[in-house]
Amino acid sequence: MKNRSSAIFAIFFVFFFVTGCVQKQVATSGAVKKPKNVIMIIGDGMGPEQVGLLLTYAKQAPNSVIVEGQTGFDKIMAQNGSIGLSMTHAKDVLVVDSAASGSQMATGQFSGSEMIGLDFNGDPAVTVLEKAKAAGKSTGLISDTRVTHATPAAFAAHQAHRKMENEIAVDMLNAGPDVMLGGGLRYWIPKEANDKASAVRKELEEMTEGSVRIKSKRKDNKNLLAQAKDKGYSLAFNKNQMDAASGKLLGLFAYSAMPDGIRVSNSLSDPQRNMPTLREMSAKAIDVLSKDDDGFFLMVEAGLIDWAAHYNDAGGMLHELMRINETISYVVDWAKDRDDTLIIVTADHTTGGFGFSYTGKNLPKAKALPGKMFQDRDYKPGYNFGDPGVLDKLYNQKLSYTDIFGKFDSLSKEEQTPKALADLVNEYTQFPITEAQAARVLETEDNPIYSEGHSYLGSKVVPKLDNKDAFFVYQKYDNRQNLLALEVASDQFVVWNTGTHTNTPVLVFTKGPDTAREPFEGIMHHTQLGQRTMDAVTAP
Repeated sequence: MKNRSSAIFAIFFVFFFVTGCVQKQVATSGAVKKPKNVIMIIGDGMGPEQVGLLLTYAKQAPNSVIVEGQTGFDKIMAQNGSIGLSMTHAKDVLVVDSAASGSQMATGQFSGSEMIGLDFNGDPAVTVLEKAKAAGKSTGLISDTRVTHATPAAFAAHQAHRKMENEIAVDMLNAGPDVMLGGGLRYWIPKEANDKASAVRKELEEMTEGSVRIKSKRKDNKNLLAQAKDKGYSLAFNKNQMDAASGKLLGLFAYSAMPDGIRVSNSLSDPQRNMPTLREMSAKAIDVLSKDDDGFFLMVEAGLIDWAAHYNDAGGMLHELMRINETISYVVDWAKDRDDTLIIVTADHTTGGFGFSYTGKNLPKAKALPGKMFQDRDYKPGYNFGDPGVLDKLYNQKLSYTDIFGKFDSLSKEEQTPKALADLVNEYTQFPITEAQAARVLETEDNPIYSEGHSYLGSKVVPKLDNKDAFFVYQKYDNRQNLLALEVASDQFVVWNTGTHTNTPVLVFTKGPDTAREPFEGIMHHTQLGQRTMDAVTAP
């Protein structure tokens, strides 16, 4: 009887303990408010492979410029951060483009390839930015590409195709984010601005202070800058103007995309620099938006990671990762002592299929080791597993592949020889090529060529097969950058699977209040990521 009573007591104890815990959890959950601020940072094309490159450089490069090897991702995880994994595919396809992926993150609904802010049926879908505005929050969009480019556009526009950037600019202005910063002036100024004698051209030259190339790609004479001023926006075209601005802000700092990561690295210490970095744009946006007592939603895109990956430019990609790294670090430091901010760091998709690998080239020499098991034998691995010093060489690249070929193309036709290309590559990178290799790089054609060796270190075989679409490159009319990557791959210990996107799931890093952060843990799809972000910005 005593044992029976004890058992009954134990059952009641467990019941009340569990019930009490559940009630406590419910009460606690009910008491926890949704985050006041939500900051989403998107690395375009930044798959696990790209994150791995940054971490490898930070922790293994002999001369890493990242202090104590601590990246922004390390900071997130050191502050009770979480990691999730998100699939990216669009409706009924395996691989996503930035427009559909951005739309899925922005709307929480499946979208169709190359659509902007639409569901897969082609209907406009409410975005997280629009939800945040409806909840009374301030909003902002930042990109180091064009502000009308696919990813930022997906959060504030609704168009059938990503290339409709004239229409996207109108949509974005009507959507009215409080801060828009990036490149792409060409879609905001009237066609008339192309007339150098016109009054609007002279006005623009005065406004921009010569900071931005003035050339319109509009087909009409809509002056969206004038409309923006009428809507209360301050305008900025360089860093000084941005820093001096207050309130609503539209900053357009480049004709198209902003300078690539290597150019930024080369100019950071220049006292005359007047082009803001991604970190500086983010800091300005947070300064403006955080004045709203109702909080804010901010999306920041590091878009040029994707561009470097498309061209298989490993050194260039590392510098783009430096830009997002310093931005993440700033945002995490800003939110460090706050309990009202959710930070989400993810990617729209992964690009390039990048990785470090080992090779049979330049095998290490045998050497003696003091360990017990090597007293009567030398240590001699059968493969070259890679010298971490290669990381410093990647970082020391002085021009992106785009700029190297830009210099090559600026030469006269007579001067555009394999030797001239080899000289440029050898001057601006630490992975020299021969004249014969340069000749192979220049054997490009109107269609992509297939390379059996593109993901196999050490192979220089580039057979031309009938199936010329078997190896996908970014620009079908110019695969020279991809071919250059192939020539230096074994020296870099690098493999690339493609010049386009892959469907590899991307990482989702989050930092913030537990109840806001926990929904982003585990495996999800970008539509679910979008739904959970929408939930986070919606007033309770």
